[in-house]
Amino acid sequence: MRFTPREIAMALAVPLIWGMGFVFAKAAIGHFPPILLMALRFTLTALATVWFAPIPRAQLWPLFWIAIIAAAIQYSLTFSGLKHLDAGMAALIVQLEVPFLVLLGALILKERPSARKWLGIAVAFVGVGLIAGQVEFKGEWIAVFMVVGGAFTWALGQVFIRRLKDISGASVTAWIAVFASGQLFVMSALFETGQRQAVLDAGWVVWGAVAYLGLVMTALGYFLWNTLIRAHDVGRVAPFLLLLPVCSVAGGAFFLGEELTLGRLMGGLVVISGVALITFEKRRAEQIL
Repeated sequence: MRFTPREIAMALAVPLIWGMGFVFAKAAIGHFPPILLMALRFTLTALATVWFAPIPRAQLWPLFWIAIIAAAIQYSLTFSGLKHLDAGMAALIVQLEVPFLVLLGALILKERPSARKWLGIAVAFVGVGLIAGQVEFKGEWIAVFMVVGGAFTWALGQVFIRRLKDISGASVTAWIAVFASGQLFVMSALFETGQRQAVLDAGWVVWGAVAYLGLVMTALGYFLWNTLIRAHDVGRVAPFLLLLPVCSVAGGAFFLGEELTLGRLMGGLVVISGVALITFEKRRAEQIL
């Protein structure tokens, strides 16, 4: 089934919304500790979505554990790493979510990736290696590994989400947000300091970034994404996400003044090429749109 003009607009909006989320988060992390920022983000998402999602009573316990893996741990790692990296650079590394998802699908769900996907996985990891080779030894290596770890835990969470039965995408998004918000506040209390002062000193610009992360990036972004993947195969929608790091890199350069070095751009192109090999499937006489 072809994409309608409205669906094309939605598919283009998702990578823009998610990609710019890294830019807003990078700006807000300058004020809020990163785990606290994610706790506030998911609190807003939960408050905006839980009223429209029925309580999945049979799935609450699995969703609690999925929230720990795919939200609390994942976002703590990713955005703690983002604190020490450029927004565009972090967004490029996050593309490892796709290769990790394929690998975990093969190991846990017994899926059989094609030779093309194995090649894409190898290319994507080479690209991240090229990006990592550009960082300075000032804690940035640790930040790179944190973002890679975040990509892995996101993929692991998606594998567990695939196993859920008889639950809508809206319920998954809303109730993961409900559980993750509390989990993230606990993690912030354990691993961070200065939360109270950060909240008291936050201005409207910082709260605007929090609102974007919670309401636009998460609630609206996942609503659009879930709407698209309910109407079309994931393999047809996923290629649009290749625009996500492009939006982050451009937004980071324009709004945050981040430097676009040749080495990082080359590494990013290699990562995107690897993800494209995984994402694009060969079709006989069929156009994407």
